[in-house]
Amino acid sequence: MPTYTCSARRGLLDTDKKAAVARAITLAHSEITGAPSHFAQVIFEDVAQGNHFIGGVPLAHDHVFVYGRIRDGRAAVDRKALIQRLTDDVGRAAGVDGFAVWVYLLELPAAAMVEFGHILPQAGEEPEWTQALPDGDRGRMAAIQDRLGD
Repeated sequence: MPTYTCSARRGLLDTDKKAAVARAITLAHSEITGAPSHFAQVIFEDVAQGNHFIGGVPLAHDHVFVYGRIRDGRAAVDRKALIQRLTDDVGRAAGVDGFAVWVYLLELPAAAMVEFGHILPQAGEEPEWTQALPDGDRGRMAAIQDRLGD
C-alpha cells in the first residue's frame, strides 16, 4: 500500500545498499504504522550526473531522496516518527549521513487508491479488508506474504 520511491545519483546505491534501504523503509513503515510489511513497495530511480539540480545548480553532494505515498489517517506523532526513522535508517543503509537524506511523505485518501484490484481500506482496517476479499485474491496475497516471510 505504501509506495516509496528513492532517487540518488547513479552508482551511489549498489544492489546491496538498495536491498538494505528497501528493508529499512519496509520495516520502519510496518513497525510504525502497523501495516503488514508485504504491502510496502520500494522503487529506485538512478539519476544520471547533471540531471539533478538544487537552487539552479547541479547537486554537488551524495543525497538520497525518499518520496513516500502513504494512506492518510495516521496521527501526527506517528508521521513524525516515521519521517525521522526513515531519515536515520535510510542514511545508515545507504552509507550517508542524515544531512543527505531528504524525506517527503504524501498522504492519500484510501478511497483514492486501488491495489491488488481493490479500493484500499482506511489505515488500521487491513485485517477486515483482507478477510472480505475473494478467496482467490486472498490466496495470491498470502503467497506474496509467505515469499517475504511476513
